[in-house]
Amino acid sequence: MVVKRLSDLMKIRNFCIIAHIDHGKSTLADRILERTGAITEREMQAQFLDDLDLERERGITIKASAVTVPHEFGGEKYMWNLIDTPGHVDFHYEVAKALQACEGALLVVDATQGVQAQTVANAYAAIEAGLEIVPVINKIDLPSAQPDAVAEEMEQVLGIDALSAVRISAKSGIGIPELFQAICERLPGPRGDVNAPLQALVFDSKYDDYRGVIVYVRVFNGRLTMGQKLRFMGQQRIYQVTGLGKFTPRAVAVDSIGAGEVGFLVANIKTLGDVTIGDTVTDAMAPAAEPLPGYRPPKQMVYCDFYPGPDTEYTQLREALEKLRLNDSSFTFEPETSDALGFGFRCGFLGLLHMEIVQERLEREQKVQVVQTAPTVPYEVVLADGTVKMIDSASGLPDLSKVKAVREPMIRASIIVPAENIGDISKLCQERRGVYRKTEYLSASRIIMEYDLPLAEVIFDFFDKLKTATRGYGTLDYDLIGFHEEDLVKMDILVNGQPIDALSLIVHRSKAESRGRAIIRKLKSEIGRHLFEVPLQAAIGSRVIARETISAMRKNVTAKCYGGDVSRKRKLLEKQKEGKKRMKQVGQVEIPQEAFMAVLEPGE
Repeated sequence: MVVKRLSDLMKIRNFCIIAHIDHGKSTLADRILERTGAITEREMQAQFLDDLDLERERGITIKASAVTVPHEFGGEKYMWNLIDTPGHVDFHYEVAKALQACEGALLVVDATQGVQAQTVANAYAAIEAGLEIVPVINKIDLPSAQPDAVAEEMEQVLGIDALSAVRISAKSGIGIPELFQAICERLPGPRGDVNAPLQALVFDSKYDDYRGVIVYVRVFNGRLTMGQKLRFMGQQRIYQVTGLGKFTPRAVAVDSIGAGEVGFLVANIKTLGDVTIGDTVTDAMAPAAEPLPGYRPPKQMVYCDFYPGPDTEYTQLREALEKLRLNDSSFTFEPETSDALGFGFRCGFLGLLHMEIVQERLEREQKVQVVQTAPTVPYEVVLADGTVKMIDSASGLPDLSKVKAVREPMIRASIIVPAENIGDISKLCQERRGVYRKTEYLSASRIIMEYDLPLAEVIFDFFDKLKTATRGYGTLDYDLIGFHEEDLVKMDILVNGQPIDALSLIVHRSKAESRGRAIIRKLKSEIGRHLFEVPLQAAIGSRVIARETISAMRKNVTAKCYGGDVSRKRKLLEKQKEGKKRMKQVGQVEIPQEAFMAVLEPGE
């Protein structure tokens, strides 16, 4: 069915919902869909806009969702284009994309938890993007809610007028009419000229098995129409529009999308790689003079290897990764081989949660079993001739005689904790080579601390330790601030004098000995005894910093020797000793796959 253009008759409001994880964004989106009549009570289900099973199970949003709903207020008709965004730090790029397509934002804060790390990060991102913010205090119906204290916190930390906050309960519907009034009265309408050359921003895309790539666009100037020839200004490719539509929240076809509106287009685009998020779409026949301000592409900050599990072939894993990449272009993969684990893939992710999500989606949706190695971070290597090379594993580190310096990624971490835990968190950050920046009081009982930390020290169990130290009340947000030169070394693990590539890693010199001892001890407990002695060593260059020895199995060769001279026993023992020496030179140490997995387990 084709819907006639309504935007001439309606006032448009483009806004997104931003908040810390679990503060009620998706529940508020549910209420907006329900109260505007976009979905019936019979169709209603919790987290309506979250399509993935994983999103529903974990209760989190992973992909931003755009939806168009009509609303009538004060005798006037409005068209609301709403984008529900994720709250987890790993998916901050989804929020950044959504902000580009909006003029306003609903900043949701939990009345029981107050301002959290991601609240601050998202609020500043919205302010930088020039958006009008409507503060919303949610969950005011809970017994432990403190809306007045939270409003004061918002004013103190974010500079938002405490009296302007709309107090609601998204679950029960309290305060929703007042919120609707604020959206209509306080959020600005879009600026744009429908008669100017077409300029539309690509803010998301997804792959459909039947239609190819579906491109989400926000039109700033001009108009998109059926059959129109489009030029993607970044890629310099031309496509013809075969379908236009809006999600209301079901997909409905429209004949055109005008300035200020949000919708989707289909143009026989085969792969997600053909579409760049942040690109500008213009009319190929009458192009715009310049593209819209773009969007910084997501940067992979965590790497790990995926190898086929027991019942999975290498080709199956490759096909599964290719299929998943069609719907998630923010992770990368390339072939990798390991002496221990065979053929696999080196994969790059936005963060640890993103890595977990990809692994779970591979196993669930693609039905493959995955063996995963410990996560690592990318490093910058400055060579002797001054050139800079990016590496994502220790095996990629060039010969040290050619290396001038190694730089590791640093982050600026904002940690919000109860005031009583300030000592615990300071100690935790110092153990992780953190550099203190500042402390601010949000209220008498809560503080925000800033530290510069190496990303390599954060990706393992920092978040778990933070939650443990603060009894679950601590929250973390971080931004990459660049690569800093540190005293980093490559540590090799040698088994029977042979270096094992899969186990080598880049560590800070001060941590090398303790990490080396831990790995060697773990390896000793996993590798079985052989007929000869097996030394296990951790070494930096030619210097051994840790050693354990797996003692040899010993056969009692003198058992049959009874009576007679002692020289007979000594002769047999010498013969056995020579045999073991020869065996050690030619014998192969069998390292079971379980030993590699025990050492490479994330968190070790």
